[in-house]
Amino acid sequence: MLEAEEWHLFKEMKEQGMSVSEMARQTGVSRNTVRKYLLSGEPPVYGSTGNGRLSILEPYKPYIRERIEGYNLSGVRILEEIRAKGYAGEYTILKDYCRTIRNDMRVKAVWRFETKPGEQAQVDYGTFGPILIDGILLRLYCFAMILGYSRMRYIEFSTDMKTETLIRQHTNAFRYFGGYTSAILYDNMKQVVLDRKAKASDSTFNPLLMDFLEFHGIWPRLCHPYRPQSKGKIENTMKYVRGDFWSGRTFTSPADVNGQALQWCDRVNGEVHRTTGEIPFDRLKLEKLNPVQGHPPYAMKLTDTRKVSRDCYVSYLGNRYSVPWKHAGREASVTELGGRLSVTVDGTVVAEHAMLQGGGRISRQKEHFDGLLKTVREGNLRQYADVEKRNLAEYDTLAGE
Repeated sequence: MLEAEEWHLFKEMKEQGMSVSEMARQTGVSRNTVRKYLLSGEPPVYGSTGNGRLSILEPYKPYIRERIEGYNLSGVRILEEIRAKGYAGEYTILKDYCRTIRNDMRVKAVWRFETKPGEQAQVDYGTFGPILIDGILLRLYCFAMILGYSRMRYIEFSTDMKTETLIRQHTNAFRYFGGYTSAILYDNMKQVVLDRKAKASDSTFNPLLMDFLEFHGIWPRLCHPYRPQSKGKIENTMKYVRGDFWSGRTFTSPADVNGQALQWCDRVNGEVHRTTGEIPFDRLKLEKLNPVQGHPPYAMKLTDTRKVSRDCYVSYLGNRYSVPWKHAGREASVTELGGRLSVTVDGTVVAEHAMLQGGGRISRQKEHFDGLLKTVREGNLRQYADVEKRNLAEYDTLAGE
C-alpha cells in the first residue's frame, strides 16, 4: 500500500528535477517503487479492509479530523468523545484513521513555505563562543524561535542544550509572543528526535519534549533531510543573530547576554521585515496564536542544589530569591514547578517565589528578614555564624527595605 508521505515526497523531488534513479538512491527505495508513486494521481489513503470494519467510522470522520487538526487530540481522547456520540467500534480502527490524518499533517508542513497565521513556528539551536564571562570560558548555545507568518523572533542563550532547558526556552518564547502556534518545525536535533527515519512518522521522538508539546496541543514537524529550504526562516534568523546581535558586543554574564538579547528582539520585531515588508509586531496581531493567558502552566519539576548566600538569597537562572535569614550559608534545594520556585532546607520548604523572567532581577519577601535587626542589636548573631557580619546601619536598611 502506498503511503501519503512518500507520495508527496516523490512528487516534490520530481518538481525539483530529480531523476527516478536519483530519488531511489537518496531515499533507499527501488526505482519501481518510485515509479509507482509518481504514476499515482493522488495521495493514497487507507481504504477498507474488505470486511466493512471501517464503515462504522464513516459518520465520525469529519469530527475526528476537526479534533486532530484543530487540537491535536490523542486517539484515546477522541475515542472517548465519539463513543459519547454513539460510536461502537474498536480503538484499532480509529487509530489507523488517526494515523492517516497525522501523516498528512506532517507532510504539509514540509512543502508549504509561507504559512498561515498561527499555523507554524520554527526552532533551532546555534553554537556561540567560547566566551570569557566572570573569568570562566563558556560555550553558549542560542535558542531561536520565529513565527512563520508574522516573522516575530525570540532568542535566548544558555550554557547547555538539555531537553529541560529547551522546554523552559519554549515557555519563555510563548510568553514573549503571548501565545503559540499549532505546529513547530524542528531540525533533526537529539532534543527533539532520538531516532530519525526517512519517514518522519517512523521516527522516535524525545518523550519529555513530546509530553510538553502534547500538553499544549502542538504538533511537531521535522525538516526533511532533502529539503533544507523548508527551515529557511530559522536559518536566516540564526545568521541574523550572528551578524546583527553577537558580533561586536561584550557580555559580563549569561544574564547580561539574555538581557541584551531581549532588547535586541524588541528592536528587530519593531522594524520592517525585508521579506514581508511589514513590522512583525503589527503582523503578530493577526497571528491568532493559541493564548498563553488562561492556559495552566506545564508542570515540569526541576530540582537543583544551591547555597544560601550570606545576605540571605539563592541564585537561580540569573535571578536572586530571598530566604529566611536564619538559613544563610546553608545548603538548599531549589525546585521549579509550574512557574514557581521553592527553596527547601533539611527537608522543609522555607521559601516560595513566583519565577522571575529575564535576568539580574530580585524577588524579596520582607518577612524573610523579620527579627534580623533585633537579633543583631541584642548581640545574639553569633549563633547564626553564617549570616554576613555588617555595619548595624546596613542591617537596618536590609531589614526595612
